[in-house]
Amino acid sequence: MRNNYFKFLILVFSMFMIGCNTKRDSNSSTNENSYFGQNPPGLTPEVFAPGIVSVNGRYEYAISFSSNLDEMYFSGNKEDDLQIVYFSKVKDKKWTNPKRANFTNGNKINELEAFVSNDDKRIYFTAYDSIFSDEKIWYVNRLENSWSNAIELNSPINDDIVFYSNDAKNGDLYYTSISEGKTYYAPNKNGKFPEVHEVKIEFGMHGFISPDQDFLLVDGQNKEDDQRKDNDIYVYFKMKNGTWSKPINLGNDVNSSYTETCPSLTPDGKYLFFSRYNEQGGLSNIYWVSAEVIYRLRPSDSIN
Repeated sequence: MRNNYFKFLILVFSMFMIGCNTKRDSNSSTNENSYFGQNPPGLTPEVFAPGIVSVNGRYEYAISFSSNLDEMYFSGNKEDDLQIVYFSKVKDKKWTNPKRANFTNGNKINELEAFVSNDDKRIYFTAYDSIFSDEKIWYVNRLENSWSNAIELNSPINDDIVFYSNDAKNGDLYYTSISEGKTYYAPNKNGKFPEVHEVKIEFGMHGFISPDQDFLLVDGQNKEDDQRKDNDIYVYFKMKNGTWSKPINLGNDVNSSYTETCPSLTPDGKYLFFSRYNEQGGLSNIYWVSAEVIYRLRPSDSIN
């Protein structure tokens, strides 16, 4: 019954769907080893680190980097296998081979979707034992050369079954409710998250917030688009009146006849990462593309 995690997510999302420039960090690393030493893409998505990160015969998704671009985390699994967070770091000017993070030290069977916080002090991730049952947000604190013991987040966020947690520059935490099929956020109150709010958008899961909360990336199916039956990547821009724009499809430069999921933005604001289910057997690889595919869509009456 434990099939690929993302096949069930797509099913869940489908059930619930029926019925520019962000400020860039000028201090970002320009190290030649940034982004695993890969040649940067332009406006056409490319497979990221083929044979190393994007490996044939395995699902890969949900990639995240530290602000200095010297650590990388991504999720992967083989069909009917455990969900695993892999990590790699720059050591002696070279990236280490990706290996399992195992944040909970086996206390939870599955770990996935690890995102480094904007201040680099935490790594938020999802852990669970039983699918559709106990998916919760956890975190580890960064120590000098390691992580703390994993801690289940003490927040109303975890009163639900949830995943895909990532934060804005001010620490507000965004996540997806699996049970509701919606994106929510929890304002940061001195490092705690005592309340949650629905993000008032038309649809979307795997919500990834920009550092300044001026746009939100999601994947989903627009029920008004009869031509598209697969999941695509969309962007919502925050408007000057405080509302979110209509969902804007990133277009054929990003989306294809295959399903695209799990969008994320790099800390320097330069690249969009996502997964595409186009590998033989319906598996996914991680792709990346210039974030200009997002910024050029920004409405004139949105927050800049």
